[in-house]
Amino acid sequence: MRNSRPQLLDILFDDATAAGQSPLRVVQQRAAALLKLNRAVKGLLPTPMQPWCRVGNYRQGVLVLEIANASWMMRLRYEQPALLSALRAQILPSLSSIDIRINPSLMVKTENLSQDNEKTGGSKGPLPPVRQISKQSADELRLLASRSPEKLRKALERLAEMAGEGAKTTSRNK
Repeated sequence: MRNSRPQLLDILFDDATAAGQSPLRVVQQRAAALLKLNRAVKGLLPTPMQPWCRVGNYRQGVLVLEIANASWMMRLRYEQPALLSALRAQILPSLSSIDIRINPSLMVKTENLSQDNEKTGGSKGPLPPVRQISKQSADELRLLASRSPEKLRKALERLAEMAGEGAKTTSRNK
């Protein structure tokens, strides 16, 4: 049975516990081993798959890989036999199987990183075109706004301003 009772901080930080290692040192060593394993696994994966996959855990001969979504999971399943044999040969001879689980938070993190790259100019791809509406569409929106309730009228006028002209009939400050 695992001891999950609260412990004093003095015990956690004490290096001279009964086993010779503090609980925090054990956690730190485990985290460092998983990070090293994660780098090795990413090095064996195809380049497009690397940002969408990470090592979740390694316990009792089973490597748990987390993947962003079901489509990447299917791609990883095709790579699984080669990955298993490469990991057995290079790093983990005791590896018996690979368990793949979907972790949607990987998708969110990767999308946020790509959006940050686009904002800072890190992306080398073309920028999306600026969307504008035609002058005729803006005139139609203004005509519709003149017959609409106040809240809708303001929204339609703001939309009509996308044509490059300000709203002619009313001011936004009213």
